[in-house]
Amino acid sequence: MDFRLFEFVNGSLKGHGELAQAAADFSSWSVPLFAVATIGLWLLARPYASPRWKLAATSALASAGLGLLVNQVIGRLWFRERPFAAHPGSALLLVHRSRDPSFPSDHATAAFAIAFAVLAFSFRAGLGFLIAAGLIGVSRVLVGLHYPGDVVTGAAVGLACAVVVTTLGRPWIERAVVLLSRASDPALAAVTERLPRPRR
Repeated sequence: MDFRLFEFVNGSLKGHGELAQAAADFSSWSVPLFAVATIGLWLLARPYASPRWKLAATSALASAGLGLLVNQVIGRLWFRERPFAAHPGSALLLVHRSRDPSFPSDHATAAFAIAFAVLAFSFRAGLGFLIAAGLIGVSRVLVGLHYPGDVVTGAAVGLACAVVVTTLGRPWIERAVVLLSRASDPALAAVTERLPRPRR
């Protein structure tokens, strides 16, 4: 069943060069852009003001890190070959090969962990991150690197890790934000003071 879904999604790009290239390009630049957006949440918080966005950014990165650690354990317990390795005659590979386990998807785990963590602090921002995470997950199947089951499981791991971090890990996240703010707030305050103010 998982392979049939993979074959349907990945195979839909066969014979469509422009769409295949677009999927490959999206797969390449979407993850770095997603990471930049996550770090950028910290900058939304005004110096010495409400720490909500700082908590969101820190929780998101911590959730992603925890998710990737969990995936390392899962990958050692059960190694699943990538679709292009298990089905070389059927899979359409649009990007560079990877030797890491196919199950679960690290990209999906990190993306959904970040998205669900942000959702805990802001519905609108979290929804935007969830949509982006979904697109990243689908792109991993489109380019031939993962089965749909790898992505779904990655999303589940990401959700679980986000829940753990934003609940049980909240006290440690708050402490980390306080410590990091001592360094970032003075620098950000100095930068914002130098920016030209809009005329009224």
